[in-house]
Amino acid sequence: MSDLKYKAIIGLEIHVHLNTKTKMFCSCPLEYGGEPNTCVCPVCLGMPGVLPVMNKKAYEYAVLAGLALNCNIPRYTKWDRKSYYYPDLPKNYQISQYDLPMSEHGYIEIPTKEGDVKKIRITRAHLEEDAGKNTHSGSFSQVDLNRAGTPLLEIVTEPDLSNGFEVRELAVQLQRIIRYLGVSQADMQKGHMRFEPNVNLHISRGGEKYKTPIAEIKNLNSFKALELSVEYEIKRQLGEFVENGVTMETGQKTTRGWDADREVTLHQRSKEAANDYRYFPDPDLVPVELDDEWFEDIKSRMCELPLAREMRFVSEYGLSEYDAGVLTAERDMADYFEDAVRGGADPKRLCNILTQTGFKLAKDAGKSFVELGVSAAAMAKLCVMTDEGTVNATAASSILEKMAADGGDPEKLAEQLNLIQKSDAGELEGIVDAVLSENSKAVEDVLSGGKKSGKARGFLMGQVMQKTKGQANPKVVNQLLGEKLRIKN
Repeated sequence: MSDLKYKAIIGLEIHVHLNTKTKMFCSCPLEYGGEPNTCVCPVCLGMPGVLPVMNKKAYEYAVLAGLALNCNIPRYTKWDRKSYYYPDLPKNYQISQYDLPMSEHGYIEIPTKEGDVKKIRITRAHLEEDAGKNTHSGSFSQVDLNRAGTPLLEIVTEPDLSNGFEVRELAVQLQRIIRYLGVSQADMQKGHMRFEPNVNLHISRGGEKYKTPIAEIKNLNSFKALELSVEYEIKRQLGEFVENGVTMETGQKTTRGWDADREVTLHQRSKEAANDYRYFPDPDLVPVELDDEWFEDIKSRMCELPLAREMRFVSEYGLSEYDAGVLTAERDMADYFEDAVRGGADPKRLCNILTQTGFKLAKDAGKSFVELGVSAAAMAKLCVMTDEGTVNATAASSILEKMAADGGDPEKLAEQLNLIQKSDAGELEGIVDAVLSENSKAVEDVLSGGKKSGKARGFLMGQVMQKTKGQANPKVVNQLLGEKLRIKN
């Protein structure tokens, strides 16, 4: 083993349900979690003599995604039939795209473990229809065809990935892009987004080079499963090579499933080749020609993508990379943040209130922060009030909690809750004098300038805050203490 070296070669296939109201080639509604086989019609059931009609919105969403992935968008593409038999595919073929996909030759950038950015090439992204869903219980199986015909964008990368971490990061970045564009909800638990990594190893030993058979891991629907299954498959293939000498010449391509409980991949079947699907142009659908006017209309819907926006939040607003990543994770949150900044909120103050209080309130409510209903204008006003010293940071958190629960104007809430800070120096001066008079030992410790000085100064500040029930403006109190103590000194 000492002279054995290997490199994992990983490509990824991603299936994304597009967020249209109806299916790809018929008018059946797209509904998740409905009664089985209720959202079906003769077209998606594959009845004889029916004709498909392309969903224009699905095609536009696919083009938009292709543009975001830096793909070339051909102006001419066609539909093909991909033939295979499976119980959840009633036509016995799938309408897909083969040799003329609607986007190709793009790339996506991802962070690496080393903190660099790596460019992963996109081979193609093409449109097709999804199959139905099989469920297995005991000794029988059932088929639900509600999903059959759902618009499905299949994205295929080049084998540029090297480990489970990179695969996971690509999936995270891709989900963010898809959601930003609004072309899919990309909820993996609902099956909106599924991942299928293709893994094999290039091994060198004793001056010879070997390749292990490619294994495709099917239908992964979580980032954790994606990373763990890839790392397991790398170890499994290496062990199989070392123990049995299995290579691409002696083994064969396979598809494997992921057992999340045991955290292992399991053999399912041998992998089909392209010629097994007997692709040919679909005779019931005309090719799609994307003219300049239509193409420019789709391009005009592009938004600033999440990674670029995250970097801008760091450079323009002075946020940390972590905070910028949190605030730009979802487009509506990033939009909200910038709306509040335009309304007068200081970016860092706004970030602190959101991350320290706002997101906790949202989590407790089981919603996103935007869904809590606090307007960006009200949030901006609360930030300004905090910066101006009208309320302190603790009070701002209490006010935000009330705004999230019942709504209301932050200024009026501050008055109602008696949270407005006392900033009148004349009013506070008497309280400061009383504290200094009542705590002569602490005053002596401050004036001594020794180790106890800082602690004693803090004690005096605390006494003033206690007498004012936390409503004194710390800046004003600190200034008064400084003046009074300099006089005494």
